[in-house]
Amino acid sequence: MPLRVVGIDPGTRSFDIFGLEDEHVMVDVSIPSEDVALNPRLLVDLLHSLEPLDLVVGPSGYGIPLKHISEISGEDLFLMTLVRPDDRDIPVLVGLSRVVQELKKYAFNIYFIPGVIHLPTVPPHRKVNSIDLGTADKLCVAALAVYDYSRRHGVPFRDPSILVVEVGYGYNAAIAVEHGVIVDGVGGTKAGPGFLTAGGLDGEVAYLLGTLRKDMLFKGGVKSIAGTEVEPEDFHRLTQSSRSVKIAWDAFIEGIEKTVWSLTPVLGKVDAILLSGRLSRVEPIYNELSKRLKRIAQVERIKGFGAKSKEAAQGAALIANGLAGGFAKELVEHLKIRESSGTVLDHVYIEDLKEKIIGHRV
Repeated sequence: MPLRVVGIDPGTRSFDIFGLEDEHVMVDVSIPSEDVALNPRLLVDLLHSLEPLDLVVGPSGYGIPLKHISEISGEDLFLMTLVRPDDRDIPVLVGLSRVVQELKKYAFNIYFIPGVIHLPTVPPHRKVNSIDLGTADKLCVAALAVYDYSRRHGVPFRDPSILVVEVGYGYNAAIAVEHGVIVDGVGGTKAGPGFLTAGGLDGEVAYLLGTLRKDMLFKGGVKSIAGTEVEPEDFHRLTQSSRSVKIAWDAFIEGIEKTVWSLTPVLGKVDAILLSGRLSRVEPIYNELSKRLKRIAQVERIKGFGAKSKEAAQGAALIANGLAGGFAKELVEHLKIRESSGTVLDHVYIEDLKEKIIGHRV
């Protein structure tokens, strides 16, 4: 019998659902995140329509050590979303929490996966005072990048040392992969300005803001800097007529460039830089990044399975296949996803953070 698996990516704008029957695409669907937040049954009904399913990688947010849905607790939900009870108006995070709670009512074989910070292949000193070295969806993108590079270049997946760059609608991020395993990362809330997010906040800015609401992590980027309505496809063109858009463009592009350069010391060599994410498909953005980053190594797009779903959903299905014992089993074992451990809070050394947030847990 063919192996049927599904990966789910909870993106800022959409939940992408991608499925494989062995190595063949069986589903490739996108649902707006707002719709999922309002009606999580949409996702449940879609999964029912695809049965029988051997394994599903569920929407894991910031990530937790590999865990079956039957074992998911309220604390796990908090650690996947990191949203205080008084701060619940972000569709993608509301949708993620509601979807998990809805899915728990059924007999789907669903696993939730780690983020970069949970992996034993990332040395502890690179985790200090960090939560976001790359969320679970970024781990999925990195897994797909290793598989994709290995397949296209005809090399074992244990060979490539690559930098994986996600240029999404909300956030940018970069992951360092050495000999096929993840060894470091800069997550979206730590990277340079994204299309929505300000990225890494100056500590003094965070202090002056006082209480930092979750929705502030989705502001301060290109759309805020530009001071006018701008969409990715119009971004470069509008730099010709608007000084503020030009500033936004320079901050955005240079921010990605600096983020990528910051990871080069952890790799002995860089075979290639692989770009993914919605904005990497916008030609002026891809062309400018390619021109700048080729000083480090050759730049390529992740091809994946040639689907419309975001790379994260494709990577989630790839991991699901590996967890179920399919063609990606060796890759998943090499990434040491089963050996993930700890929480996203374990490496923060600032004023007893764990104790302060116990009351916020779901």
